[in-house]
Amino acid sequence: MRTIEEIYEELLNAFAQRAGFTPDDSCDLTVRLYALAAQLQALSIQADWVLDQSFPQTAQGIYLDRHAAMRGIKRTAASKSAGMLRFYVDTAASAPLTIPDGTVCMTAAEVRFQTTAVGNIPAGELFADVPAESLGTGNGTNVAAGAIHILTACPVAVTSCTNPEAFQGGSDEESDEALRQRILESYQRLPNGANAAYYEQTAMQHDGVAAAKAVGRARGIGTVNVYVTTEAGLPSESLLAEIQENLQEKREIAVDVQVLAPEVTEIDLTVEVAAREGIAFAEAKAAVEQAAAELFSGKLLGKAIRLAEIGNQIYGVDGIENYRILAPTEDLAANEAVLPVLGTLTVTQMEA
Repeated sequence: MRTIEEIYEELLNAFAQRAGFTPDDSCDLTVRLYALAAQLQALSIQADWVLDQSFPQTAQGIYLDRHAAMRGIKRTAASKSAGMLRFYVDTAASAPLTIPDGTVCMTAAEVRFQTTAVGNIPAGELFADVPAESLGTGNGTNVAAGAIHILTACPVAVTSCTNPEAFQGGSDEESDEALRQRILESYQRLPNGANAAYYEQTAMQHDGVAAAKAVGRARGIGTVNVYVTTEAGLPSESLLAEIQENLQEKREIAVDVQVLAPEVTEIDLTVEVAAREGIAFAEAKAAVEQAAAELFSGKLLGKAIRLAEIGNQIYGVDGIENYRILAPTEDLAANEAVLPVLGTLTVTQMEA
Protein backbone atom coordinates (compact mmCIF):
# COMPACT_ATOMS: atom_id res chain seq x y z
CA MET A 1 0.00 0.00 0.00
CA ARG A 2 1.49 3.32 -1.09
CA THR A 3 1.75 6.01 1.59
CA ILE A 4 0.18 9.46 1.23
CA GLU A 5 3.68 10.94 0.83
CA GLU A 6 4.48 8.57 -2.04
CA ILE A 7 1.24 9.42 -3.85
CA TYR A 8 1.83 13.13 -3.21
CA GLU A 9 5.32 12.96 -4.71
CA GLU A 10 3.93 11.20 -7.80
CA LEU A 11 1.30 13.92 -8.24
CA LEU A 12 3.90 16.64 -7.70
CA ASN A 13 6.27 15.10 -10.27
CA ALA A 14 3.49 14.65 -12.81
CA PHE A 15 2.49 18.30 -12.39
CA ALA A 16 6.10 19.50 -12.74
CA GLN A 17 6.57 17.51 -15.97
CA ARG A 18 3.51 19.07 -17.54
CA ALA A 19 3.70 22.61 -16.13
CA GLY A 20 7.46 23.03 -16.38
CA PHE A 21 7.92 24.10 -12.75
CA THR A 22 7.56 22.68 -9.24
CA PRO A 23 5.14 24.58 -7.02
CA ASP A 24 6.41 25.95 -3.72
CA ASP A 25 5.68 23.83 -0.61
CA SER A 26 3.65 26.63 0.94
CA CYS A 27 1.45 27.44 -2.05
CA ASP A 28 -2.23 26.59 -2.33
CA LEU A 29 -1.64 24.06 -5.11
CA THR A 30 0.61 21.79 -3.03
CA VAL A 31 -2.00 21.76 -0.26
CA ARG A 32 -4.60 20.67 -2.79
CA LEU A 33 -2.30 17.97 -4.19
CA TYR A 34 -1.63 16.61 -0.70
CA ALA A 35 -5.36 16.49 0.06
CA LEU A 36 -5.90 14.68 -3.24
CA ALA A 37 -3.17 12.17 -2.32
CA ALA A 38 -4.93 11.42 0.98
CA GLN A 39 -8.22 10.75 -0.85
CA LEU A 40 -6.53 8.56 -3.44
CA GLN A 41 -4.96 6.47 -0.69
CA ALA A 42 -8.36 6.12 1.02
CA LEU A 43 -9.87 4.93 -2.27
CA SER A 44 -7.03 2.42 -2.67
CA ILE A 45 -7.66 1.08 0.84
CA GLN A 46 -11.38 0.82 0.10
CA ALA A 47 -10.69 -1.03 -3.16
CA ASP A 48 -8.46 -3.55 -1.36
CA TRP A 49 -11.17 -4.05 1.29
CA VAL A 50 -13.84 -4.62 -1.38
CA LEU A 51 -11.57 -7.16 -3.06
CA ASP A 52 -11.13 -9.00 0.26
CA GLN A 53 -14.89 -9.22 0.76
CA SER A 54 -15.33 -10.67 -2.72
CA PHE A 55 -13.82 -14.04 -1.80
CA PRO A 56 -14.70 -16.38 1.09
CA GLN A 57 -10.98 -16.87 1.84
CA THR A 58 -10.69 -13.25 3.03
CA ALA A 59 -14.25 -11.98 3.64
CA GLN A 60 -15.33 -11.03 7.16
CA GLY A 61 -18.51 -10.54 9.16
CA ILE A 62 -21.75 -10.02 7.27
CA TYR A 63 -19.95 -10.37 3.92
CA LEU A 64 -18.73 -13.82 4.90
CA ASP A 65 -22.33 -14.62 5.91
CA ARG A 66 -23.39 -13.75 2.35
CA HIS A 67 -20.83 -16.14 0.89
CA ALA A 68 -22.17 -18.78 3.28
CA ALA A 69 -25.75 -18.13 2.16
CA MET A 70 -24.71 -18.80 -1.45
CA ARG A 71 -23.63 -22.28 -0.31
CA GLY A 72 -26.75 -22.90 1.75
CA ILE A 73 -24.79 -22.44 4.99
CA LYS A 74 -25.74 -20.32 7.98
CA ARG A 75 -23.54 -19.07 10.81
CA THR A 76 -24.28 -20.97 14.01
CA ALA A 77 -25.81 -18.64 16.59
CA ALA A 78 -24.69 -18.43 20.22
CA SER A 79 -26.55 -20.83 22.47
CA LYS A 80 -27.38 -21.30 26.15
CA SER A 81 -26.20 -24.13 28.35
CA ALA A 82 -28.70 -26.39 30.07
CA GLY A 83 -28.73 -28.78 32.98
CA MET A 84 -30.35 -29.48 36.34
CA LEU A 85 -30.33 -27.36 39.48
CA ARG A 86 -30.71 -29.12 42.82
CA PHE A 87 -32.41 -27.24 45.68
CA TYR A 88 -31.98 -28.28 49.32
CA VAL A 89 -33.82 -27.72 52.59
CA ASP A 90 -32.30 -28.31 56.01
CA THR A 91 -35.34 -30.10 57.41
CA ALA A 92 -37.84 -32.18 55.48
CA ALA A 93 -41.26 -30.54 55.35
CA SER A 94 -44.61 -32.20 55.89
CA ALA A 95 -45.96 -30.73 52.64
CA PRO A 96 -44.41 -30.22 49.18
CA LEU A 97 -42.32 -27.08 48.73
CA THR A 98 -42.57 -25.24 45.41
CA ILE A 99 -39.57 -24.00 43.45
CA PRO A 100 -40.96 -21.27 41.15
CA ASP A 101 -40.22 -21.20 37.45
CA GLY A 102 -37.52 -18.58 36.82
CA THR A 103 -35.68 -19.07 40.12
CA VAL A 104 -32.16 -17.73 39.57
CA CYS A 105 -28.91 -19.18 40.92
CA MET A 106 -25.32 -18.34 40.02
CA THR A 107 -21.68 -19.30 40.27
CA ALA A 108 -19.01 -17.46 42.23
CA ALA A 109 -18.10 -15.74 38.94
CA GLU A 110 -21.72 -14.49 38.71
CA VAL A 111 -22.70 -16.66 35.74
CA ARG A 112 -26.49 -16.86 36.18
CA PHE A 113 -28.91 -19.71 35.59
CA GLN A 114 -32.67 -19.94 35.96
CA THR A 115 -35.15 -22.77 36.27
CA THR A 116 -37.29 -23.43 33.21
CA ALA A 117 -40.13 -25.24 34.98
CA VAL A 118 -41.86 -25.29 38.33
CA GLY A 119 -40.18 -27.73 40.72
CA ASN A 120 -41.30 -29.36 43.94
CA ILE A 121 -39.44 -30.78 46.90
CA PRO A 122 -41.73 -33.65 47.93
CA ALA A 123 -42.91 -33.96 51.50
CA GLY A 124 -40.33 -35.78 53.57
CA GLU A 125 -37.51 -35.13 51.07
CA LEU A 126 -34.49 -32.85 51.45
CA PHE A 127 -33.91 -31.87 47.82
CA ALA A 128 -35.32 -31.78 44.31
CA ASP A 129 -33.83 -31.41 40.85
CA VAL A 130 -35.30 -28.82 38.48
CA PRO A 131 -34.41 -28.26 34.80
CA ALA A 132 -32.63 -24.97 34.16
CA GLU A 133 -30.72 -22.99 31.55
CA SER A 134 -28.22 -20.16 31.54
CA LEU A 135 -29.48 -16.59 31.34
CA GLY A 136 -26.71 -15.68 28.93
CA THR A 137 -25.14 -17.46 25.98
CA GLY A 138 -21.64 -18.53 25.10
CA ASN A 139 -18.93 -20.98 26.11
CA GLY A 140 -18.67 -19.25 29.48
CA THR A 141 -22.07 -20.65 30.50
CA ASN A 142 -20.72 -24.22 30.44
CA VAL A 143 -19.83 -24.93 34.06
CA ALA A 144 -18.65 -28.02 35.87
CA ALA A 145 -20.69 -29.96 38.40
CA GLY A 146 -20.95 -28.13 41.73
CA ALA A 147 -20.01 -24.73 40.30
CA ILE A 148 -23.47 -23.23 40.92
CA HIS A 149 -24.02 -22.67 44.62
CA ILE A 150 -25.43 -19.16 45.15
CA LEU A 151 -29.16 -18.42 45.48
CA THR A 152 -30.01 -14.91 44.30
CA ALA A 153 -33.54 -15.12 45.72
CA CYS A 154 -34.36 -17.96 48.09
CA PRO A 155 -37.64 -19.82 47.55
CA VAL A 156 -39.48 -20.44 50.81
CA ALA A 157 -37.52 -22.80 53.13
CA VAL A 158 -34.81 -23.49 50.53
CA THR A 159 -31.35 -23.06 52.03
CA SER A 160 -28.89 -23.98 49.27
CA CYS A 161 -28.50 -25.07 45.69
CA THR A 162 -26.01 -26.77 43.39
CA ASN A 163 -25.76 -28.47 40.03
CA PRO A 164 -25.15 -32.21 40.41
CA GLU A 165 -23.92 -32.45 36.82
CA ALA A 166 -22.19 -30.06 34.45
CA PHE A 167 -24.19 -27.51 32.48
CA GLN A 168 -23.42 -28.02 28.81
CA GLY A 169 -24.54 -26.82 25.41
CA GLY A 170 -23.50 -23.18 25.68
CA SER A 171 -21.54 -21.88 22.71
CA ASP A 172 -20.31 -18.60 21.28
CA GLU A 173 -21.53 -17.42 17.91
CA GLU A 174 -19.58 -19.23 15.21
CA SER A 175 -16.37 -17.36 14.47
CA ASP A 176 -15.40 -16.11 11.03
CA GLU A 177 -12.62 -18.70 10.82
CA ALA A 178 -14.90 -21.62 11.71
CA LEU A 179 -17.55 -20.45 9.24
CA ARG A 180 -14.90 -19.88 6.57
CA GLN A 181 -13.68 -23.44 7.02
CA ARG A 182 -17.20 -24.80 6.49
CA ILE A 183 -17.68 -22.66 3.37
CA LEU A 184 -14.39 -23.77 1.81
CA GLU A 185 -15.14 -27.37 2.72
CA SER A 186 -18.47 -27.09 0.89
CA TYR A 187 -16.46 -26.40 -2.30
CA GLN A 188 -14.07 -29.27 -1.65
CA ARG A 189 -16.88 -31.76 -0.84
CA LEU A 190 -19.52 -30.77 -3.35
CA PRO A 191 -22.95 -32.19 -2.47
CA ASN A 192 -24.48 -33.98 -5.46
CA GLY A 193 -27.76 -35.20 -3.99
CA ALA A 194 -26.32 -38.62 -3.29
CA ASN A 195 -23.05 -38.34 -1.37
CA ALA A 196 -22.33 -37.98 2.33
CA ALA A 197 -21.68 -34.25 1.97
CA TYR A 198 -25.24 -33.73 0.71
CA TYR A 199 -26.85 -35.45 3.68
CA GLU A 200 -24.55 -33.77 6.19
CA GLN A 201 -25.02 -30.26 4.79
CA THR A 202 -28.80 -30.72 4.62
CA ALA A 203 -28.88 -31.80 8.27
CA MET A 204 -26.64 -28.87 9.28
CA GLN A 205 -29.18 -26.40 7.87
CA HIS A 206 -31.55 -27.20 10.76
CA ASP A 207 -31.40 -24.89 13.75
CA GLY A 208 -29.65 -26.40 16.75
CA VAL A 209 -27.53 -28.93 14.85
CA ALA A 210 -23.87 -28.69 15.83
CA ALA A 211 -22.52 -31.61 13.78
CA ALA A 212 -23.74 -34.22 11.32
CA LYS A 213 -22.13 -37.38 9.96
CA ALA A 214 -23.55 -39.52 7.15
CA VAL A 215 -22.59 -43.20 6.94
CA GLY A 216 -23.39 -45.05 3.74
CA ARG A 217 -24.40 -48.73 3.72
CA ALA A 218 -24.77 -48.55 7.50
CA ARG A 219 -27.51 -51.22 7.38
CA GLY A 220 -26.66 -52.74 4.01
CA ILE A 221 -26.76 -51.64 0.37
CA GLY A 222 -29.12 -48.73 -0.24
CA THR A 223 -29.12 -47.46 3.35
CA VAL A 224 -27.76 -44.27 4.89
CA ASN A 225 -27.56 -43.40 8.58
CA VAL A 226 -27.24 -39.71 9.42
CA TYR A 227 -26.03 -39.02 12.95
CA VAL A 228 -26.62 -35.54 14.38
CA THR A 229 -25.77 -33.73 17.60
CA THR A 230 -26.51 -30.39 19.23
CA GLU A 231 -24.08 -28.24 21.21
CA ALA A 232 -25.35 -29.89 24.39
CA GLY A 233 -24.83 -33.36 22.96
CA LEU A 234 -27.66 -35.68 22.02
CA PRO A 235 -30.51 -34.21 19.93
CA SER A 236 -34.15 -34.18 20.96
CA GLU A 237 -36.68 -36.54 19.39
CA SER A 238 -38.43 -33.56 17.79
CA LEU A 239 -35.20 -32.42 16.08
CA LEU A 240 -34.52 -35.94 14.81
CA ALA A 241 -38.06 -36.15 13.43
CA GLU A 242 -37.73 -32.76 11.74
CA ILE A 243 -34.51 -33.74 9.96
CA GLN A 244 -35.89 -37.18 9.11
CA GLU A 245 -38.90 -35.63 7.40
CA ASN A 246 -36.70 -33.24 5.44
CA LEU A 247 -34.28 -35.91 4.25
CA GLN A 248 -37.11 -38.29 3.45
CA GLU A 249 -38.36 -35.76 0.90
CA LYS A 250 -34.91 -35.11 -0.58
CA ARG A 251 -33.33 -38.57 -0.49
CA GLU A 252 -32.37 -40.58 -3.55
CA ILE A 253 -34.87 -43.01 -5.00
CA ALA A 254 -34.79 -46.44 -3.31
CA VAL A 255 -32.52 -45.22 -0.49
CA ASP A 256 -33.50 -45.89 3.12
CA VAL A 257 -32.41 -42.91 5.24
CA GLN A 258 -32.50 -42.87 9.03
CA VAL A 259 -31.62 -39.87 11.19
CA LEU A 260 -30.26 -41.03 14.52
CA ALA A 261 -28.64 -39.89 17.71
CA PRO A 262 -25.08 -41.23 18.00
CA GLU A 263 -23.81 -43.64 20.58
CA VAL A 264 -22.19 -41.97 23.57
CA THR A 265 -18.76 -42.81 24.87
CA GLU A 266 -17.97 -41.34 28.28
CA ILE A 267 -14.39 -40.26 28.88
CA ASP A 268 -13.41 -40.13 32.53
CA LEU A 269 -10.74 -37.47 32.85
CA THR A 270 -8.29 -37.36 35.74
CA VAL A 271 -5.70 -34.59 35.74
CA GLU A 272 -3.20 -33.06 38.12
CA VAL A 273 -2.55 -29.34 37.82
CA ALA A 274 -0.13 -26.86 39.35
CA ALA A 275 -1.34 -23.30 39.73
CA ARG A 276 0.91 -20.33 39.19
CA GLU A 277 2.21 -18.48 42.20
CA GLY A 278 -0.44 -16.27 43.78
CA ILE A 279 -3.39 -18.26 42.38
CA ALA A 280 -5.38 -20.46 44.75
CA PHE A 281 -5.78 -24.09 43.74
CA ALA A 282 -9.56 -23.87 44.13
CA GLU A 283 -9.65 -21.07 41.57
CA ALA A 284 -7.41 -22.97 39.16
CA LYS A 285 -9.45 -26.13 39.60
CA ALA A 286 -12.72 -24.34 38.78
CA ALA A 287 -11.14 -22.85 35.64
CA VAL A 288 -9.88 -26.25 34.49
CA GLU A 289 -13.29 -27.81 35.09
CA GLN A 290 -14.94 -25.13 32.98
CA ALA A 291 -12.35 -25.53 30.21
CA ALA A 292 -12.99 -29.27 30.13
CA ALA A 293 -16.75 -28.69 29.96
CA GLU A 294 -16.23 -26.34 26.98
CA LEU A 295 -14.07 -28.88 25.15
CA PHE A 296 -16.63 -31.68 25.20
CA SER A 297 -19.55 -30.53 23.07
CA GLY A 298 -21.69 -31.98 20.31
CA LYS A 299 -19.15 -30.74 17.75
CA LEU A 300 -16.94 -33.72 18.71
CA LEU A 301 -19.25 -36.11 16.83
CA GLY A 302 -17.16 -38.60 14.90
CA LYS A 303 -13.86 -37.03 15.95
CA ALA A 304 -10.86 -38.56 17.64
CA ILE A 305 -10.02 -37.44 21.16
CA ARG A 306 -6.32 -36.83 21.50
CA LEU A 307 -4.54 -36.37 24.80
CA ALA A 308 -2.53 -33.55 23.22
CA GLU A 309 -5.72 -31.58 22.54
CA ILE A 310 -6.95 -32.09 26.10
CA GLY A 311 -3.55 -31.00 27.36
CA ASN A 312 -3.60 -27.85 25.22
CA GLN A 313 -7.04 -26.98 26.57
CA ILE A 314 -5.85 -27.35 30.17
CA TYR A 315 -2.52 -25.60 29.67
CA GLY A 316 -4.31 -22.72 27.98
CA VAL A 317 -6.25 -21.97 31.16
CA ASP A 318 -5.08 -18.74 32.75
CA GLY A 319 -3.18 -19.49 35.93
CA ILE A 320 -2.08 -23.06 35.11
CA GLU A 321 1.68 -23.55 35.30
CA ASN A 322 1.83 -27.30 34.69
CA TYR A 323 -0.42 -30.34 34.31
CA ARG A 324 -0.35 -34.12 34.07
CA ILE A 325 -3.11 -36.27 32.53
CA LEU A 326 -3.48 -39.48 34.53
CA ALA A 327 -6.52 -40.82 32.69
CA PRO A 328 -7.27 -41.64 29.96
CA THR A 329 -3.87 -43.03 29.06
CA GLU A 330 -4.37 -43.17 25.28
CA ASP A 331 -6.19 -41.42 22.48
CA LEU A 332 -9.76 -42.32 21.50
CA ALA A 333 -10.07 -43.30 17.83
CA ALA A 334 -12.61 -41.53 15.63
CA ASN A 335 -15.95 -43.21 14.94
CA GLU A 336 -18.60 -41.44 12.86
CA ALA A 337 -21.42 -42.96 14.92
CA VAL A 338 -19.96 -42.06 18.32
CA LEU A 339 -20.03 -38.85 20.36
CA PRO A 340 -17.33 -38.56 23.04
CA VAL A 341 -18.69 -36.91 26.20
CA LEU A 342 -17.08 -35.95 29.47
CA GLY A 343 -17.69 -38.49 32.18
CA THR A 344 -16.23 -38.13 35.67
CA LEU A 345 -13.80 -35.22 35.91
CA THR A 346 -11.23 -35.33 38.71
CA VAL A 347 -8.83 -32.42 39.18
CA THR A 348 -6.20 -32.71 41.88
CA GLN A 349 -3.23 -30.61 42.94
CA MET A 350 0.14 -31.59 41.56
CA GLU A 351 2.72 -32.16 44.24
CA ALA A 352 5.69 -29.79 44.21
